Amino acid sequence: MIVSRLRRWATLIKRDVLVLAFAFRDPRTPWWNKLAMLGLVAYGVSPIDLIPDVIPFVGLLDDAVIIPTGVMVLLRLLPREVRISSSERAQAQRSRGKKMAGWLVVVGLIWLALIIYLVRHSLS
Repeated sequence: MIVSRLRRWATLIKRDVLVLAFAFRDPRTPWWNKLAMLGLVAYGVSPIDLIPDVIPFVGLLDDAVIIPTGVMVLLRLLPREVRISSSERAQAQRSRGKKMAGWLVVVGLIWLALIIYLVRHSLS
């Protein structure tokens, strides 16, 4: 039950991040909102944290709380029309992404077969 909740939560966060990405590109999004989005991304990729990651559990817990909370706050701060259009674009992107995932698997398998062939050929 907890695992299914975590999966659902992760799916929602991925969707919300995609909505924010489309909102960032939208010219109707206020500059201060875009600046806050950049700040959240910078915090996420920055090696500097409020609580260092070397502290077991607590070091990673701050990222697991701050980033999703920031995503939720940024979504609520978006103008309604921007949020709706970005959400629609994100939904369309996700449906296209599912189709592309199948093709990516096929291309990946072809590359894997080619690499295996080249390694075997070069070893013999």
